[in-house]
Amino acid sequence: MGSRVPEVIEALVALGQADSLLEDVVVADGPQVTDSAAQEWLVIGFDGDPSGDFEAAESIGGWTGLGTRRDETFQITVAAIVNRGDTDIVAARRRAYEIAARVEAWLTARPTLGLRSVEAAIGATRLVQDQTEQGAHARLLLTVAGSAFT
Repeated sequence: MGSRVPEVIEALVALGQADSLLEDVVVADGPQVTDSAAQEWLVIGFDGDPSGDFEAAESIGGWTGLGTRRDETFQITVAAIVNRGDTDIVAARRRAYEIAARVEAWLTARPTLGLRSVEAAIGATRLVQDQTEQGAHARLLLTVAGSAFT
């Protein structure tokens, strides 16, 4: 099946791993099996909810021209996750937005993500926050929405 979603996810992961402003943030490609005690995560292709449905992306395609090219619109889930050992939800929320701002910066500077026939931007956000026995938790969900030709 011709889809650009895998390429877009890989490009986002590469940008995150190369971003020096995310030096202390674990940048992950989808859900991870780990014993990491990391407090800050940027997860591409997963909403960060271990009890959720693990949906990474959605796309809709159609044909353009005389069937020689496929047009695709996509939405990729990205989660900026911050866990704190205290109850400072304000700090957790602010830090989640700082991490997410890096994704927006990449897409603003280069909406093609360095890929041919791709354009992407932040389409929507959703904030989930909680206080647990481990402290404040903020998870900012981003939808990286775009279009591409295959």
